[in-house]
Parts: sequence; C-alpha cells; structure tokens
Amino acid sequence: MVTNIGMMDSAYFVGRSEILAWINSTLQLNLSKVEEACSGAVHCQLMDSVHPGTVPMHKVNFDAKSEYEMIQNYKVLQDVFNKLKITKHIEVSKLVKGRPLDNLEFMQWMKKYCDSVNGGQHSYHALERREASKGGKEATKRAAATQQSGKSSSSSGAPRPSSSNGTRKHEPQSSNTGTHHSSTGNHHSSKPSAKQSKPVPAYDEKITELKLYIDSLEKERDFYFSKLRDVEILCQNPDTEHLPLVGSIKRILYAADGEDVGAAAETAEIQTLSPIAEGSEERRNSVIESQKRKLIVNLDVDAAAITTLSPRQRLSDASDVKCSGSSPLLTC
Repeated sequence: MVTNIGMMDSAYFVGRSEILAWINSTLQLNLSKVEEACSGAVHCQLMDSVHPGTVPMHKVNFDAKSEYEMIQNYKVLQDVFNKLKITKHIEVSKLVKGRPLDNLEFMQWMKKYCDSVNGGQHSYHALERREASKGGKEATKRAAATQQSGKSSSSSGAPRPSSSNGTRKHEPQSSNTGTHHSSTGNHHSSKPSAKQSKPVPAYDEKITELKLYIDSLEKERDFYFSKLRDVEILCQNPDTEHLPLVGSIKRILYAADGEDVGAAAETAEIQTLSPIAEGSEERRNSVIESQKRKLIVNLDVDAAAITTLSPRQRLSDASDVKCSGSSPLLTC
C-alpha cells in the first residue's frame, strides 16, 4: 500500500482525462473538470470505495459551496487518513480555491493510492453509499441529467438521412410548399447554433491550460522571492551587516525602479580601497582608475547576463506577493 509518493513518481504524470474517467466510472458521476471535486466530497467517497465502512458518509456534504462547508469535508477526510495512518499532507487552503493544478496533483495522488489498495478489484455501490450523505441524491440526479443531455445533444447533432428527394415525387407541387421552405429555413437557422456549441470544449481546455501555466508562474515567483528573502535575512545579521559587501547587496535589494545601482556600488568600492601612503598621489590615482575599470567591466558583464535571462527567470515585482514585515522587500 502506497502512502508516500514522490513528485517524480509516475502517478503525477497521469493526464486529466484519465483522472476524470476514473472518477466518473468509480463513483458514477459526470465531472468535466478535476477542480469540480474541490469540495472534498469526491475524495471522501473515493476513500470509501477502497476502504468500505471507514468513511462516515453521513458527514460528507456533496452540496458544499462555501469554503467553510468544504473544510468540513476535508476534516472528515483527515480523520480517515489518521485512522489508516496515512501521512499524506492535505493542503486544504489551496484545494478549496478550486485551482486546477493543486486539485490535479492531489487527485493524481488519490488515484495512485486507490490503485495500490486491492487494485480496485472489489465491487462498490457508489449510488447507495452516496445517498447517505448530504446532497448525495441531488449529485446523482445532476450527473444523470448531464449524461442525458449529453446523449441527446450528440444524437441531435448526428446527420440524418434526407428523404426530401424521394418524397417530392409523390407529393403534389402545390401542397405544403410553405412548410417545406419553413423547414429548410429552420434547418439553416439551426446550423450557426450547432457551430457555436462545438468550440466550447476547446475554449475550456485552453482556459485550463492557461490556469495551470499561471499557477506554475506563481510558484516560480514565490520560489525566487523566498531566495531573495533569505539573502536579506542573512544581510540583517548583526555580525555581517556592517561589511561593505553586505551594504552593496542591500543597495541592490532595496533599489527602486530606475535607480542607478552602479553609481552607488562604484562609490562604495572606492571607499573600500586599501589605504595608500601619503605622498604617492600618482600611485593612488592609478590604483583608483584601475579598480574603477574593473568595476565597470564587472557591471557590464552583470548587466549583459541579466538581459539574457528569459522572462520566466526574472523575478516578478515584489508587490505581487502577499507578505508581511518591516523589510523593504516585504512592502505590499
């Protein structure tokens, strides 16, 4: 039985369509998106399917809409995890937001776990078990209605054999001409609506992809910002905050948009030059000029390296990150 599954496990490479097909076939539902299971009720019943009788289904709410009601479902799920000694951490605050990436990752873990328990070989009466929970009957009715509407739309969209050429020979020329034209008119008027309904799944898939991309960018932004925050904490250490190098790093961290960081760094570098004996003015000037040239070259190299970074490698503005504290980096 698998409880600890690493992020590089094959479970996290299962696609959304396979996950949805597994949920709908196991629980006899008709979900079209993984994030529709963000209320936690689906997770509870999935655990009930592999551990019958372990989940108190009467405490599960399939009609949960608010975050408070969803959290109650995740409390039931956490109690089940504790009974089974499952150490998987449930990130409730992220799942209840309905974010596609977070819900997909957790559902991928659920599928891996459920497949590892008896391989899902035992029979499970999903409808009967769901009736004991709050909103379970309504969820079953919604799933049935969605399936029925999907079947009717697919059947209505199928091409029908035309018999107008065969019947026209037997019908009088003067009869039902008006109805014939009206039927053809209705036929042509129904075509645009059929065409408009076809691209909808493609748009939904594109929106889901964009949401996943945004989630990955936010995680990358938070990762690099945490690195900068660690550097700032290190610079605030009383043992090192008075060092010239630490001062230069702070100036770079706290520089405002458009501020010339190179000039400030150059001044700090000149101030840290080793003392030269009095009376050797020419030697002092030559040393200062050589160190200036080195500083300018280093700044040019750093600027060129920064410009070659890809947009995803650059850190987003610090004001986009929810933060707290007195540090200039944490100013919101």
